[in-house]
Amino acid sequence: MATLLAVNSAASLWGPYKDIWQTVGNALWRRQPEAVHLLDMILKKHKPDFISLFRNPPKNVQQHEKVQKASTEGVAIQGQQGTRLLPEQLIKEAFILSDLFDIGELAAVELLLAGEHQQPHFPGLTRGLVAVLLYWDGKRCIANSLKALVQSRRGKTWTLELSPELVSMTTRFTEELMEQGLTYKVLTLVSQIDVNNEFEKLQRERGLGSEKHRKEVSDLIKECRQSLAESLFAWACQSPLGKDDTLLLIGHLEKVTLEANGSLDAVNLALLMALLYCFDISFIEQSTEERDDMIHQLPLLTERQYIATIHSRLQDSQLWKLPGLQATVRLAWALALRGISQLPDVTALAEFTEADEAMAELAIADNVFLFLTESVVVSENFYQEEFYIRRIHNLITDFLALMPMKENIQGTGGSPVSWEHFFHSLMLYHEHLRKDLPSADSVQYRHLPSRGITQKEQDGLIAFLQLTSTIITWSENARLALCEHPQWTPVVVILGLLQCSIPPVLKAELLKTLAAFGKSPEIAASLWQSLEYTQILQTVRVPSQRQAIGIEVELNEIESRCEEYPLTRAFCQLISTLVESSFPSNLGAGLRPPGFDPYLQFLRDSVFLRFRTRAYRRAAEKWEVAEVVLEVFYKLLRDYEPQLEDFVDQFVELQGEEIIAYKPPGFSLMYHLLNESPMLELALSLLEEGVKQLDTYAPFPGKKHLEKAVQHCLALLNLTLQKENLFMDLLRESQLALIVSPLEQLLQGINPRTKKADNVVNIARYLYHGNTNPELAFESAKILCCISCNSNIQIKLVGDFTHDQGVSQKLMAGFVECLDSEDTEEFVRLEEGSELEKKLAGIRHETRIHILNLLITSLERNPPNLALYLLGFELKKPVSTTNLQDPGVLGCPRTCLHAILNILEKGTEGRTGPVAVRESPQLAELCYQVIYQLCACSDTSGPTMRYLRTSQDFLFSQLQHLPFSNKEYEMSMLNQMSWLMKTASIELRVTSLNRQRSHTQRLLHLLLDDMPVKPYSDGEGGIEDENRSVSGFLHFDTATKVRRKILSILDSIDFSQEIPEPLQLDFFDRAQIEQVIANCEHKNLRGQTVCNVKLLHRVLVAEVNALQGMAAIGQRPLLMEEISTILQYVVGRNKLLQCLHAKRHVLESWRQLVEIILTACPQDLIQAEDRQLIIRDILQDVHDKILDDEAAQELMPVVAGAVFTLTAHLSQAVRTEQKQPLVLGSGETHCAFMLDSSFASPPPAENPVVGFASIGDSSLHIILKKLLDFILKTGGGFQRVRTHLYGSLLYYLQIAQRPDEPDTLEAAKKTMWERLTAPEDVFSKLQRENIAIIESYGAALMEVVCRDACDGHEIGRMLALALLDRIVSVDKQQQWLLYLSNSGYLKVLVDSLVEDDHTLQSLLTPQPPLLKALYTYESKMAFLTRVAKIQQGALELLRSGVIVRLAQCQVYDMRPEMDPQSMFGMRDPPVFIPAPVDRYRQILLPALRLCQVILTSSTAQHLQAAGQVLQFLISHSDTIQAILRCQDVSAGSLQELALLTGIISKAALPGILNELDVDVNEGSLMELQGHIGRFQRQCLGLLSRFGGSDRLRQFKFQDDNVEGDRVSKKDELELAMQQICANVMEYCQSLMLQISPTFQHAVCLFTPSLSETINRDGPRQDTQAPVIPYWRLPGLGIIVYLLKQSANDFFSYYDSHRRSVNKLQNVEQLPPDEIKELCQSVMPVGVEKISTAQKYVLARRRLVKLINNRAKLLSLCSFIIETCLFILWRHLEYYLLHCTPTDSQDSLFASRTLFKSRRLQDSFTSETNLDFRSGLTGVSQHDIDQLQADAINAFGESLQKKLLDIEGLYSKVRSRYSFIQALVRRIRGLLRISRN
Repeated sequence: MATLLAVNSAASLWGPYKDIWQTVGNALWRRQPEAVHLLDMILKKHKPDFISLFRNPPKNVQQHEKVQKASTEGVAIQGQQGTRLLPEQLIKEAFILSDLFDIGELAAVELLLAGEHQQPHFPGLTRGLVAVLLYWDGKRCIANSLKALVQSRRGKTWTLELSPELVSMTTRFTEELMEQGLTYKVLTLVSQIDVNNEFEKLQRERGLGSEKHRKEVSDLIKECRQSLAESLFAWACQSPLGKDDTLLLIGHLEKVTLEANGSLDAVNLALLMALLYCFDISFIEQSTEERDDMIHQLPLLTERQYIATIHSRLQDSQLWKLPGLQATVRLAWALALRGISQLPDVTALAEFTEADEAMAELAIADNVFLFLTESVVVSENFYQEEFYIRRIHNLITDFLALMPMKENIQGTGGSPVSWEHFFHSLMLYHEHLRKDLPSADSVQYRHLPSRGITQKEQDGLIAFLQLTSTIITWSENARLALCEHPQWTPVVVILGLLQCSIPPVLKAELLKTLAAFGKSPEIAASLWQSLEYTQILQTVRVPSQRQAIGIEVELNEIESRCEEYPLTRAFCQLISTLVESSFPSNLGAGLRPPGFDPYLQFLRDSVFLRFRTRAYRRAAEKWEVAEVVLEVFYKLLRDYEPQLEDFVDQFVELQGEEIIAYKPPGFSLMYHLLNESPMLELALSLLEEGVKQLDTYAPFPGKKHLEKAVQHCLALLNLTLQKENLFMDLLRESQLALIVSPLEQLLQGINPRTKKADNVVNIARYLYHGNTNPELAFESAKILCCISCNSNIQIKLVGDFTHDQGVSQKLMAGFVECLDSEDTEEFVRLEEGSELEKKLAGIRHETRIHILNLLITSLERNPPNLALYLLGFELKKPVSTTNLQDPGVLGCPRTCLHAILNILEKGTEGRTGPVAVRESPQLAELCYQVIYQLCACSDTSGPTMRYLRTSQDFLFSQLQHLPFSNKEYEMSMLNQMSWLMKTASIELRVTSLNRQRSHTQRLLHLLLDDMPVKPYSDGEGGIEDENRSVSGFLHFDTATKVRRKILSILDSIDFSQEIPEPLQLDFFDRAQIEQVIANCEHKNLRGQTVCNVKLLHRVLVAEVNALQGMAAIGQRPLLMEEISTILQYVVGRNKLLQCLHAKRHVLESWRQLVEIILTACPQDLIQAEDRQLIIRDILQDVHDKILDDEAAQELMPVVAGAVFTLTAHLSQAVRTEQKQPLVLGSGETHCAFMLDSSFASPPPAENPVVGFASIGDSSLHIILKKLLDFILKTGGGFQRVRTHLYGSLLYYLQIAQRPDEPDTLEAAKKTMWERLTAPEDVFSKLQRENIAIIESYGAALMEVVCRDACDGHEIGRMLALALLDRIVSVDKQQQWLLYLSNSGYLKVLVDSLVEDDHTLQSLLTPQPPLLKALYTYESKMAFLTRVAKIQQGALELLRSGVIVRLAQCQVYDMRPEMDPQSMFGMRDPPVFIPAPVDRYRQILLPALRLCQVILTSSTAQHLQAAGQVLQFLISHSDTIQAILRCQDVSAGSLQELALLTGIISKAALPGILNELDVDVNEGSLMELQGHIGRFQRQCLGLLSRFGGSDRLRQFKFQDDNVEGDRVSKKDELELAMQQICANVMEYCQSLMLQISPTFQHAVCLFTPSLSETINRDGPRQDTQAPVIPYWRLPGLGIIVYLLKQSANDFFSYYDSHRRSVNKLQNVEQLPPDEIKELCQSVMPVGVEKISTAQKYVLARRRLVKLINNRAKLLSLCSFIIETCLFILWRHLEYYLLHCTPTDSQDSLFASRTLFKSRRLQDSFTSETNLDFRSGLTGVSQHDIDQLQADAINAFGESLQKKLLDIEGLYSKVRSRYSFIQALVRRIRGLLRISRN
C-alpha cells in the first residue's frame, strides 16, 4: 500500500499524458522510426486512460489522512529515498484542488508539486494557478493524442503515408476504444465540459489568475472539447460510425443551438461534419485498390437495418432545436440515398431510395442553403479544415448533379438568371440615373431620394456585385473576359454609376468590384487613368468650381454624419489593389503636377490622421478603416527604393509654366516617418493602444482588424529602419533642404501620453503575445534586432526595459516565450496541414531567429547591453560576478539562456542527437553561436562555463552527437559544428588552466578514443572510465575499434564544391554582366561578400525597360527569361560563396580544437605513443581529403595551417619519445642520451632498434609523401599555402635531425675503425630514406621550392630558403645543389645580394622601415653559407662570384658610430626593433660567416677563395680597421672580432697577393701590401687585449654590465675571447710557417722580452689608442702569459665540464633551487607554472648547452696551448741558437747578412710590411741572457706538469698523441743550453 501512496513528482494527471502526446507526435508527425516501438509500449501501458477518457482518480479516505499528516510525517516520492514533508499551505491547496476537480488527494498534491516545479515557465503565477493549467493541459494531451491516433487510421478519405505496421497498430488500438463506447464518452464529455461552468467553479476557489491565465485556461478547455469532437470527425472520415453511434450523434445534434453571431460553434461544426461524412459515399467513384474492402465496411451499403433506422429517425416530424441543421442532415441523407440508388444490386433498398425526393423537399422547405450560408460556412473554423470545405462542396455539387430538377431559380422578371441579365440591368440603371445628375453648379452628391433603386433592388445589386467580385478575384480568365466584353463594358458602367447619386453602401460595392478588376496589371493601368478622369478623388481644382467634389466630401459630410464609412474603406481597398498591380509615375500629367501625392495626402490627412477622432456606429469599423489605410502605406513603402533622382527637384511644364513634380509616395512616407510628424506619433500611439487592448486578453469588436493595423504599423517602422541609411545618405549628398532623424532616435523620444520614453518598450511588449499573435511578435523582434546595432541605444534600452520591475518581468517572459515556441523550420506536423498553420510556424521560427540575432548583435556591444539582461547576467554589479542558476533556484527567472539551452538539449539523451539540429538547423546554429559568444567574451565566460559545466553538462552531451549530418541544410550544419567545436576549445583550454583534470580528460576521451564507449551511459562506469588513458591502443582486437570522433568530424566536411555552370547569354554581354554583378556585391550579416539579388534584378529590369523601339518590345519576354537565368546563376554563386565560407569556418574551428588538444591540454593526459598515433591519423586523413581531385582550392589555406601545427606537434612528440640510445657502445654501459637530453639506460643488446618512433618509419614516409603531394598540388599560385607547408616540411625533417648531444669527451676514445664500422643509427637511416623520397619527386618539386626561394612573399621566401638549407645539408648525392647551379637559381640568389644592398642601407637609419628585408637577407645568407659548407657548393659560389658581390655591397661600409656613453647607459633597450648597431651586425656577421665557411671548405681552390676574400676585406678596409680597433666589449663586437680574425688568419697571408685576379702594378701592389701589413699589426695587437692580463679587467667590467640573460651571455663572451686568441695564434703560426722556410732565417713576430710591462709605454688614459704602437712588436711575454692563462682556464673549464656531466646524469637528484636556476637561463619567466617533468627537460637542455660550451672552450684552450708552445719554441730556438746580438763583434757582418737574407726573402714572398728590424736591431746579448733567465723562471716545473696533465686529460683523446710533450721537451732542452 505504501507504494500506492507514493507521489509521482511529474503528476500522474499531467506528466504521463505529456509523454503520450510527445510520443504520438514523434511517431505520427515527425516520423521518427524509433518512436514506433515506444508508441506501442506507451499505448499498451495507458490503454485504460484512453478507455476511461478524462476520468479522474476518485477521492479516498486513506489518501485524505495521508495528506493530512504530510506536514509531520511527510510523503514518499517515487524514485526518491525517504519522505518529503509538505508545508501546511500546500496541504490546504491540495484539498481545495481535490474538491475543485473532484480528484484524489494525492493526485492534487502531485499537481501542486509539478506546478511548483514548472513555475519558472509561468512567470507571475502561483503553483496553484500553474496546477490548474497542468490539469487541463493533461486532458488536452490525451484528447490530442486520441485525435491523432484516429487520424492515422486506415480509411477512405485520407492517408498519412505512414508505415503499414504503424497504421495497423493505431487502427487496431482505436477499434478497441470504439468497441468500449468511445462515441458515447466523447459526446457526453462535449456536453458536460462547459467553459462557463468550469470558470465559475474556479472563480469560487480563486483558481483564476491574470487575464492571460484566464485566456490560457479557457483555450485549454476549448481545445479539449474541440479535439474530442474532431476525433469523431476523423473517425467518420476514415470509416463511418456504426448504427448506434450514428444515432447517438444525431441525438446530440438535435439539441444543438447557435452562437450569438448566428453560426455553429467549432465543436458542433465538427460533429455535424462527422455525421455528414457518415453519409458520404463519394469515395466509391475513386478506383483505389482498397475500394472494395471499404464498400464492405460501409453500413450504408451493407446493412439494411442501418438505413432503415437512420431513415426513420430523420423522417421523424419532431423538430430539432435548429431546423436548418435538421435540413442539412436531411439533404445529406437524401443525396446519399440518391447515390446508392445509382449503384448496381440495390433493389432491396428501393423502399428507402425512392424516398430521396421527399427527403430533399423537406430539407429545401427548411431553407437548407440559407442555413449553410449563414451558420456553417461563416463559422470561424470552417475554412481552416480542408475536409469540411470538400464535404460541403460535394453536398452542393451532388445536389446540382443528382437532383437537377430542383434547381429552378427565376429572376424577378421571370427570366432566368445570367450574366447577360445582370450586366444589362446595370447598364439600364446607369442610363436611368445619369439623367438625374444635377448640373455642375448645383450642390453635388447630396443623395436625393433616388427614383431608380428600391431597397430590394439595392440588396440584389449588392449580392450580384459581391458574386462578380468573388469570381473575378479568383479567376483571371473571367476577369479579362468580362472586362473586355464589348457589350457589357462593366468597368465603364461601374465608373459611370459611381458618378451618379446612389447610396454609399452601393458605391462601396462598386468600388470593391473595381478593385477586383484591378488585380490584373493591364486593367489596373487604365483604371488609374479613369480614376483621374472621373475625379472620384478630386485632384484637380477648376477655378470656376465653387465647391469641392468627390470622395473627400462624401467622407466628411455624409459618412461622418452617418458614422459609417463603407465608401472610404472601399476606396482605400481599391487604391491598395491598384498600387500593387501597376503604379503610374506620371499620373495626372497635363492637368496637374504629375504623381500620386493627392491620393497619398487624402489617405494620410483625411483618413489616417483623423480616424481616431471620428465617431463609429459599429465599433469594429474604426479598426477596419485603420487597417485598410495602413495597408496602402505599407505597400507603397515596401515597393519604394530610394534613388538619386528622388532627391532632385524634377520640373514639368504645366499650362506654360514650370512646376515641381511630386515626389514618389515612398519618399513622402519616409520623410514623415523620419520626423516627429503627426503620422509617426499616431502610429506609435496606435501601437501603444494595441498592446493595451491585447493585454486584456478579452475579445472586443474589430480585434482582428486592430491586430492587422498594428501589424502594418510595425511593418512600416521596419521598412523605414531598413531603408533609412540609404535614404539619409542620398539626402546628405543632395541639395534638398529637408531635415530627417534616424528612426531609432525618434523611437527614443518621449511618449506625450505617458510622459516616458516607452515607445520601444511598447514595441517589445508584443513579444509577450507571441503565442496568440505571432505576426506582431515577428515584426516587433525584427525592429528590436534592427535598432540593437547601436551601443548607445543599447544602454538606454536596458534602462527602459529594467526600469519597472513588472514590465521587466513581462518583457523577459515575452522573449523567453517566443524562443520556447515549438515550431520547426520545415513544418512537419501534417495534422494541421493548412497553409495558415504552415505560415504561422514559419513566422514563429523567424521570430526566434530575430531574437537570437538580437542577442548576437548585443553581445558584441559593451555592457550593459540587452543580451546580458535577457540572458540573466548582472547589470548592477560587474558581469563576471553573475552566478547563473537553473530557473526557480534562488528566485532566478527563466531567461533566454535557459530557453536556448532547452532548444539544444531536446533529443540529446537519445541516439539521434539534438532535435533542433535536424528540424530547425538555422535556429540551432544561432543558439550555438550565442553560447560560443558567451564563452568567448571575457566578462561572461566564467559564469557561463561554470553553469554549462555544473548544471547542464552541456558540452559533453552535445559533443557526443558530433558529427551532425544534415545534407539538406549543409551550411547550417557546418556552422553548428563550428560554434560547438570553438566552445569546446575554450572549455578544454579553461579546464586545463584551472587544473580541472577530470573535465579535460572526459572531453579528450570523447574526442580521441578509438575504442567504443558505452553510449549515453546514465552516469555509471565513470570511475574506471577516468583511469583509462585516451584510446587503448594495446587492445589489438581491431573489430572493436571505432573511428575517433575528431576524425569523423573531419569526414563529415565535404571538401568538394559544386560550381554553378558558367553563364550562356544571348542578349546581354557577359563581361558587362559580370561587372554589374560585382557592383551589386555587399557584405551580409555574417561578413560574407555576396551579390544583392534584389538590387541586381532592379538594375537588369531597368536596363530592359530603358530599351526603345518595337524590336525591344517584341523581345521583352526573351530578355526577361535571360534575366531569370542570370539571377539563378547569381543565387547559385551566392550559395557557393556561403557554402565555402561555412566550410572554411568549420575547418578553422576543427583546426582550433585539434590545436588546443595538442597544445593547451596537459601532456600527460594523452600517452606519448597515443599522441603520435592520433597526430598521424589526423595528418593522413586531412591530407587525403585535400589531395582529392574534387577538393575545393579555397580550403587549402586552412588545411595547410592545420598541417603545419600537426607536423610541429608530431615532430615534438616523436623527438620527445625517441628513447633509442644515441651512443650504442659494444657492451659499454655508459650513459645513453635521448632527445631533449633526458637519460635512460641503454636497452639490452639483443633488442635491436626496430624503427623510428612508435608510429614507425613507414607512417612517417607516408606523411612526407602527402606533404610533398600537397606542395605540388598548389601549382603556381597559393604561395602563402606553401609557406605553411614548407614550415611543416621543416618540422618533419627535424625529426631525423640528430639532437644536441652532450660532448662528454668520451666518444673520442673510440678508434677510427670503430667509428667507420658502427651500424647506421636511426637518425641517419630516416634521413637517408627521407632524402630518397624527396629526390623521387625530381625537378618538379625542386622548381617549386627554388622559385619560391627567389621570388614572392617574404615569409614564403624565408621558409623556402630554410627548406633548401635543410635539404641541401642532408642531400649526400648533391642533386639539389646540382639543380640549383644548373638551373641558374643559385646565380639569381647571389646576384640578388646587390639588389638587397640598397634596401639594407635604408635599415640602418635610426627609425627603420619594416625589417622584412633584413630577415630575408639573413635567410638568404644562411642558405648560401649552408651551400658553402659543401666543397662543391663553395666552388659553385666562387664561380658565381658571391664574394665579389659582397665586396660590391656598400651597406658593410655604413657601420654606425659606437657611442661609448650609450653603450652601457641604455637601461631599457627597445623591445622589438634592435638598435642600429645591432641591425648592422645582423647584416655584417652573415657575410663574414660566409667568407669564413668558403675559406674553410674550398681546399682545392683555397688560394682563389682567399684572394677573393682578401679583396672583400680590402674593399671594406675602413670598416675592418674600425672593428679591429674597437674597444667595446659586448657580445656583438666580440663576435665581429672572432669572425674577422678567423677570416684574416686564413686570407691576409703573404703569397695570396700573387693569386689576385687584378693586374697589379707596382703602386697598387704597395697599397695592397700596406693593407695586409695593417691587418697583421692590428691582429697581433689584439693579443695583448685578449691574451694579456687586460682580459681580467675587461671581464670584470663586462660582468657588471651584462643585463638580462647573464649566464649564457657570459658563456658567449668567454667563447668569443678564446676564439679571438685562437684565431690570432693560428695567424701567427701561418705567418711564421709561410715566411720562414728555415730556422736560420726565421721571422720573429715577438721581441725576446718576457716581461709584459715592457709593452706598456706611456700612460693608458686613452683607451681608444692602439695598445701597441705600430712601430713596436709585442714581446714573447704575451705568449707565455697566454700559455699560463690558457692552462689555468683549461682546468677550470674541465672541472666545470665534468660537474655538468655528472649533473646531467642525475638531473632528478638535483635540489629544486638549482633546477629552477638552470631553467631560468632557458626560460627567464614563467618557470613556476610548468610541470616538474618540463622543468627537468629544460634543465637538461641547459646542461647540454653548458657541457657543449665547455667542450668547445676546452678544444680552443688546447689549440691555443699547442700553438703558443710551438711559437714559443720557434722564437726561443731562433733567439737562443741563431740570433746574432747587436753588440757582438760580427754584428756588422750579421746585419749585412740579415739584409741579404731579407732581400732573399723578398724574392720569394711578398713584402709583409712588418717592421721586423725595429724588433731585431735592438736585440743585445743582455736581452738574450735576460730572455733565457726569464724563460727558465716562467717555464717552470709546475707549468710543465700542468701542460703534460692537459695532454694526458685531453689531447690524447683528440688523437694528437704527444705534441705537447715533444714541444715541452724541446723547450726544456733549449733553456738548458748555455750560450757561450
